[in-house]
Amino acid sequence: MACQVIAEIGWNHMGDMDLARRMIDAAAGAGADVVKFQTWRVSRLKPGPWDTDGRREIYIKAELSDERHQLLLDACRNAGVQFMTSLFDVRDAEFVASLDRACVKIPSPEATNAELLAAVDGRFDRVYVSTGASTWDEVQTIPSRVTKSALTMLHCVSKYPCPPDEVNLPRMAALRGLTPSVGYSGHLDGTADAVAAIALGADVVEKHFTLDRDLPGRDNKFALLPADLQALCGFRNDFVGMTRDCGLDLQESERDVHTIFRGRWSA
Repeated sequence: MACQVIAEIGWNHMGDMDLARRMIDAAAGAGADVVKFQTWRVSRLKPGPWDTDGRREIYIKAELSDERHQLLLDACRNAGVQFMTSLFDVRDAEFVASLDRACVKIPSPEATNAELLAAVDGRFDRVYVSTGASTWDEVQTIPSRVTKSALTMLHCVSKYPCPPDEVNLPRMAALRGLTPSVGYSGHLDGTADAVAAIALGADVVEKHFTLDRDLPGRDNKFALLPADLQALCGFRNDFVGMTRDCGLDLQESERDVHTIFRGRWSA
């Protein structure tokens, strides 16, 4: 079965719904299976460093209203990709489930939020949980908190961007001992980490996606462009063929070499 590819638009649209629609269409055209956004209400944001570093202004601009959620859901359906969003607050779970119960994402900062995990468990068919910035002891508690929904745990390193020597893909394999469905959510600049994750058996890979790396915001700077995403999805498709079991004997396509060309330079 082909690895699922999630294009993480997140808040790269910066509140511009026309841009968000174009991003959805481009991700779908490149071969993504899922397009993901982020859901929050700025009115619930606690005081913190984001009040002085410009992030609160970004959160205000990129916040998705109920109407914007519906618009993006419709755009995903029209493009033939699955809509998904990340949740940070229990109070958003019911609303997002009313739009589409297929899947939801719990991002790394909330991976140990027992109340949020309980709120999505059974409300969605599948729950994806990123495990960045979590201790291994914390990670091991997640499967016991998601028992009514199908669970996919994503290995993630919460560094933006992430250097190659910190990607730590062996941790993804360790997750397989906790749940049958595992994958990778990557922040490396480029596609190499996702390609490696696919080759190592990831059921799903997630990468940030944009149409223009010069758009505002940190995530746009290392996000994949459409051509990058298309190349990743192309590898994913080819990998299915390359790993098809064709047996131990020669294949029919080799028959001529076996019967005609063997020994042609013999004395």
